Amino acid sequence: MSLISEGVEAGLHDCFDYILPLGTVTPRVAGAFQEHQVWFWRPEEADTINATDRCFTCWSQYKATMPVQLLKIIKGKYEPPLPSHLQREDLKHLHAGLDHTNKYFQGVVILSYPLTKLGDGTDFFKIVLQDNSCARIDSINILIYGKMADDCAKVIRNGDTCIVAGFKLAKSPTAREDGRHGCHLEVSEEAGSAIYIYAQPSTTTASETASASVAPKYVYTPLDHLKDGTIVNLYGIVKFFKPPYVSKGTDYCSVVTLVDQSNVKLTCTLFNGNLDSLPKIYKIGDIVRFHRIKIREYNGQMQGITSAGFASLTFDGTVGAPVIPRTSSKVYTFMDEEEKTVEELRIWAASNLSISGPAAKLSGVRPMLFFDLTCQLVGKAQVDGSSFLLKVWDGTKCPYPTWRVPIEARDLEGEKVLLHRLRNLTVDILVYDNHVQLAKSLKIGSFLRIYSIHTKQASAENEDVSHVEFHLHGGTCYGRGIGVLPESHPDVKELKTFLESVELADSQSMDSMSSLELDSTSNNIADLESQRCQQLSVTVLTDHQDLSNTVLKTIRNSRAPQQYRIRAKLRTFKPQKLYQSIKLHCSKCNSLQEVPDGDTFDLILQGSAVTPPNPELHSTSWYESVMWTTQDQKQRKITIHFVKHDEMLLYPEDTLLMIEGGTSKEIWKLTRRFKCVIPVRSTKNDLELLDLSAPFLLQGKVKYYGCKQCSTPKPIKNLSSLAAEPRPSWEPTEIAQVLGIEPLQYVFIMKFTLVDGTGALNAYLFDYEKFFQIPASEILSNNFLQQKMQMTMNTLCPPGRKLDDLPWLECFIKSYNITDGKKQQVYYQIFDTTVAEDVV
Repeated sequence: MSLISEGVEAGLHDCFDYILPLGTVTPRVAGAFQEHQVWFWRPEEADTINATDRCFTCWSQYKATMPVQLLKIIKGKYEPPLPSHLQREDLKHLHAGLDHTNKYFQGVVILSYPLTKLGDGTDFFKIVLQDNSCARIDSINILIYGKMADDCAKVIRNGDTCIVAGFKLAKSPTAREDGRHGCHLEVSEEAGSAIYIYAQPSTTTASETASASVAPKYVYTPLDHLKDGTIVNLYGIVKFFKPPYVSKGTDYCSVVTLVDQSNVKLTCTLFNGNLDSLPKIYKIGDIVRFHRIKIREYNGQMQGITSAGFASLTFDGTVGAPVIPRTSSKVYTFMDEEEKTVEELRIWAASNLSISGPAAKLSGVRPMLFFDLTCQLVGKAQVDGSSFLLKVWDGTKCPYPTWRVPIEARDLEGEKVLLHRLRNLTVDILVYDNHVQLAKSLKIGSFLRIYSIHTKQASAENEDVSHVEFHLHGGTCYGRGIGVLPESHPDVKELKTFLESVELADSQSMDSMSSLELDSTSNNIADLESQRCQQLSVTVLTDHQDLSNTVLKTIRNSRAPQQYRIRAKLRTFKPQKLYQSIKLHCSKCNSLQEVPDGDTFDLILQGSAVTPPNPELHSTSWYESVMWTTQDQKQRKITIHFVKHDEMLLYPEDTLLMIEGGTSKEIWKLTRRFKCVIPVRSTKNDLELLDLSAPFLLQGKVKYYGCKQCSTPKPIKNLSSLAAEPRPSWEPTEIAQVLGIEPLQYVFIMKFTLVDGTGALNAYLFDYEKFFQIPASEILSNNFLQQKMQMTMNTLCPPGRKLDDLPWLECFIKSYNITDGKKQQVYYQIFDTTVAEDVV
């Protein structure tokens, strides 16, 4: 028979709780065996099973013929029992040359690696088993091949007990690096091997474990208290690191040098077959927490190596950044007092470590430079046996002609249309030797941080103009390597926003001017601008021309509140990352808040999509509704309500629409075509706005938010009054008013440190658009405006210049008092001042 017939399958359902092909066993099927009878068959063996004369009355009768078997423990014994001829072999007795034909090895899974394919297409799965001995070496690698590898990868999890029989013992090439047994076990179905798996029953779910009220209390050892031969938990600041690379065996390796307040250094060598299980370190200054790391002394220095059960958390080392752990583990403990530990390490690092600034941009590179680059991968190709091509971009243009690695077009992976559109913005990076295997595994579209790229200047024999080559040399000296950044990383979010705003047409229009001409021209302009700015003020006063200048020393010695006109230089400003200066301000309650990131919007949309659209609310007198179901696995129901005018639909550019069940990506696409988009959800009687953590309106590239404290949302049907107007304008302020929303306004918040020779003071900039002549609401989504603001700040406070070379600013500032508890402090704010037109 080709398949089990519907009738037989129905009959089997009467006898068995589940009917599953083995290939679909996911995940943790073992727990079901304790309560249910389960029928299995292999999909490729369906033809061989005659359901009428080979119908097993118990699943164990069939499983006895399987090379991968799941066990239960009944009254202290395995069920089904192991074959009687098998005898257990301890780890210490596993030696090459001995007969292990009727032996089995039993251990607990402490590591499992991703299922992969070998060069010939054979499936390969690797696990590490630990026995219960107290020996110095207590674990061994198990290499599983073929169909057995695929079967095991579906059911084996860390913590399971595995029994391996019919194995071949071979010398392990990684024993010296990973500290495990000198041999490994090789098993496959073709060799007649068998693996028996007992999954330890779990009484709590992962979420229950993570939220348990009683968490284990861990003791953390300072780096100056480490002792040889101990296994400890510790915190440290990353002083140096090598991104994960493939070791001589199958494991990934990472090297991290840590330091703490004791100023003692500890170098840790970390191994794991799963890349995601290594610490997610992105830059020097990150904070790490290591659990169960083994300490050993070598040449008088303490070193750390991974041991059984090693786990890690990584935190951003920036002072004031959210304390959010980076980890691939779904279950971990993190106590409130540990947050204090992270903050203390951050503060110490900021004062005692030299932490590098942001990674370079392609627009800022020059020949004979080593630098780190944050970028997106758009193409890749094998060049030869020891080198591999990565084609990347970061949205900026390299100021020099760049080398194009000669490869056949058919060998280049990547979207051809996109590669053509980006041809003037991408650069070719050639990676060598130990970096090649990782480079091959990278996914097109992923975001990378490539460490210690080398730019070399070279020229071909038939070229008059030299070009710049980009190389990632072999080895791991100076931290060379490739890191994959997650979508949630702040630098990736910033880069994605920047890339989405790049006008590709602009990048093409510069082709007619050579890079050398551009470089020469920009240098001359910069020199002239510097000389001019030293004499002229780069700001303009827009009012109060009758006021005369007051020196900063006098202002600081005067009482508040008062207004002053000053002439000073901008010594420094915060934040240095200008996008961080954008906040949301409520004019009613005077509150400030951060601009929510895209992840928050996505989560709110996902939550609202759980509520299905209410068909009774479709197509009313003032809007027309369309609903459909997506064709993906989730089969989301999406409803769009088009607001009408005089019972007619308007042109898209004049139309306001409301959407239920959409994703943020789908909503952004709609904003490109339609005037306004409002995300909504269905209730019993009306449509309503989502949580005010999400934008209540999207128009163009701007998200409009409402104040949670001051808003009193009204029914969506109130929009019908605007739709009835002769010419609906759909202004955000009008929409907010009829919906009971107190709108938040985008505002620049910056701190300027001003000096004039008599003293210095900090003055705050609180501005919607007047100072920079740039709307704060548009800058986060507009690459041109971001570059304009950056150029403006580079003019006001040129990086690397001496104080005497800085330009003068003419400003109005006002002083005011703020009482903090019983203490009164004086603050200063810039007002009625704008950047000169020839600067912007």
